[in-house]
Amino acid sequence: MNSFIKMAVILIAVIISAAIAQSTETVPAYSQVGSSGVEVEEIQRVLKERGLFGGEITGYYGAQTQEAVTRFQKQQGLKQTGIADQTTLKKLGITIGTVPAANEANIALLARIISAEGRGESYVGQVAIGAVICNRIEHPSFPDTLAGVIYQNGAFTAITDGQFNEPVAESSYAAARDALAGWDPTGGAIYYYNPAKTSDSFIYSRPVITVIGAHRFCS
Repeated sequence: MNSFIKMAVILIAVIISAAIAQSTETVPAYSQVGSSGVEVEEIQRVLKERGLFGGEITGYYGAQTQEAVTRFQKQQGLKQTGIADQTTLKKLGITIGTVPAANEANIALLARIISAEGRGESYVGQVAIGAVICNRIEHPSFPDTLAGVIYQNGAFTAITDGQFNEPVAESSYAAARDALAGWDPTGGAIYYYNPAKTSDSFIYSRPVITVIGAHRFCS
């Protein structure tokens, strides 16, 4: 194979690799038309306080919310997309935490709560619990640190009933690593519950995204 052909093969390989990388790039899930949940409620509340949103605070991102976001973006000199992306949320004063690094301490802490909350669940179910915790860190309605989310008052029954202090299942360490690396089997859930163990009206009001094992995962 001469040098020209070798160079052509290399060039084609680079182009294919770039195309694959682009097609698998993760797109952030920002609040936009059709979104619902606590984050949308907070967006509506802040916009209402600024006199930009005249509707009811419903937690549903409809046309009226989109128009209010667009007006806010125009005021702030932002690109007027009507989508509450990270820059828009920061301008609104709605802060978002960052999922921490998968270091030894963070893995150990996340694994402990996964083990306590996910006893008897499949491996995917364990990762899903870790993913909910990571999603909460990035959500403006929850503490923006791993410890803050886990130890938030009343957030997890395993903290109050002592299961958090039980020996940690080995599989939970791997599940913690996968969750911290970005695997989210829940599709963005920030709540989960076992319908056989709770009758709480608030949690039943949350839209169910998926069911994994004994848990329903909600937005």
